[in-house]
Amino acid sequence: MASDSLNLPRSVALVGLMGAGKSCVGRRLAARLGLPFVDADVEIEAAAGCTISEIFAQYGEPAFRDGERRVVRRLLEGPLCILATGGGAFMDAETRQVIAERAISVWLRADLELLTKRTAGRDHRPLLKTGNPRDILRGLIEKRYGTYALADVTVDSMDRPPETTVDRVVRAIADYVGDPLPVSEPQT
Repeated sequence: MASDSLNLPRSVALVGLMGAGKSCVGRRLAARLGLPFVDADVEIEAAAGCTISEIFAQYGEPAFRDGERRVVRRLLEGPLCILATGGGAFMDAETRQVIAERAISVWLRADLELLTKRTAGRDHRPLLKTGNPRDILRGLIEKRYGTYALADVTVDSMDRPPETTVDRVVRAIADYVGDPLPVSEPQT
């Protein structure tokens, strides 16, 4: 696989719904670009000393969002990285502002079928535990996609190998920053 290099002025923050591929694509994107990968949810759990589900259960979503806001700010104030944000992070105006100031935001947009498929059978998603996951995801799409559309770059996440999406993200970022990087197709 080619090791691509972009002239990145800021970190890259991946945004989108759970199941869109932020962590999976983010890890591969970081490897491709030679940058560290950071998962905001993992960092939040480390800072809190408990799981996100436990934070939601013990303290509620507002407390979780407050911690998330602080963690995203801290991470984006550090060295350049590829940051996978939680699905609701970009919905918070203050977090969105920090991302706008300190990162290139990339919305990994996925349709309902793909999100349902990718989140099926996973029990670590607090928001999906409150009812029918497909209906919840449909509601989140209706509620969040207008805000996600504010991201600097939008790339459709499809039911293809992750490297295909990574390549599309690299191209979209290159276009956004005006870097004429020739991106080679990933080798299979």
